[in-house]
Amino acid sequence: MDSSGVQRLEEYFRRIGDVLGEDSRRGSFAIYAMGLLGDGERKSVEPIAARACPDPSKTDAMHQRLLHFTVNSCWSDREVRREAARYALGAMTQREPVEAWIVDDTGFLKQGKHSVGVQRQYTGSAGKITNCQIGVSLSIATRTEHVPVDFELYLPESWANDSARRQEARIPPEIGFKTKPQLAVDMIGRAVAEGIPKGVVLADSAYGSSSDFRAQVRSLGLHYAVGVESQTTISLLDNEGLPHGEAMSVKDMAWSIHERGGFRRCTWRSGTREDLWARFALRRVVAAGVPKGQQEPLWLLIEWREGEPEPSNYFLVSVPGRITKKQLIRLVMQRWRTERVYEDLKGELGLDHYEGRRFSGWHHHVSVALCCYAFIIAERVRHFPPSARGTVEAHAQPLQA
Repeated sequence: MDSSGVQRLEEYFRRIGDVLGEDSRRGSFAIYAMGLLGDGERKSVEPIAARACPDPSKTDAMHQRLLHFTVNSCWSDREVRREAARYALGAMTQREPVEAWIVDDTGFLKQGKHSVGVQRQYTGSAGKITNCQIGVSLSIATRTEHVPVDFELYLPESWANDSARRQEARIPPEIGFKTKPQLAVDMIGRAVAEGIPKGVVLADSAYGSSSDFRAQVRSLGLHYAVGVESQTTISLLDNEGLPHGEAMSVKDMAWSIHERGGFRRCTWRSGTREDLWARFALRRVVAAGVPKGQQEPLWLLIEWREGEPEPSNYFLVSVPGRITKKQLIRLVMQRWRTERVYEDLKGELGLDHYEGRRFSGWHHHVSVALCCYAFIIAERVRHFPPSARGTVEAHAQPLQA
């Protein structure tokens, strides 16, 4: 990093420091953040302290200082993350408008059973049921950049309803059990209240299959493009925009379209080695089981990948008006960028390296990692112009929420 970059980093730390308040917190934040940004295989409290203070006679004091900062220091994760989001989005939106708000979750693999929220549960990070914590995130995306702005630990009922575990992990009394979609809706609601530029909410079927989740997104004034499970039921719309025929599952609809040759190949990303493409079908539908008067026209987008014996993904999309199939595909495919963001956060910034067991420590560590990532994104926007390569209709009119 050149001298101007160092100056920007120092100014950024001052901005975050204004939220933290006390001088001791400001200093500890800077040390901890530099520990995450710097080299080092492990990025938990102890190795960060050792690298920050290599003098053995002072390392223990540094360790205690950083331990206090992550576990016991009373600063607001949400306010810190909000300031980091403003910084990154300020740079991102100078170049491109916000297109999407992306909901996703990731696993923090663990060996023991005492870290807050840990249990055997499914995580896409491992592709199986394993011992882990789950973090739910909300990210804001333009066409080319993507920054997480909120992150919450999913607290299973086995933790939320166990008073001994709650006391040991110092879980605040106001924190109870919430499903992952409920956590996501809370984060979306906060982002709306904070005035973050609106985008279309993207999520996989773990969220999108919930009609309550979809309804709450709409009640917050946002549109969605979400995955749904194959048994989700819909009704086709006729030319007058009215439901007709019997309700059927999206899977049955896909096979009906397939039998009539209704799937079409579409390349949705141009790669350096090969293009990414699949066959897609698009139909106008309404979700079944929704009370009359609350139904709204939706797009059903079905993806069928080459070589797969059945459709790969189903999406319900509430974006109104005219939209091309390629625009819609480009939009829903943005969600997969979150996986790369998680990889960067874990591999470069030690997102999943925290070794403490307490609720506040987990959130403080994650918040500092998000702060570091926000700075990296702002620097990337500053130094690297956007490229149309790898997107479909890169210069098309942005979709409006």
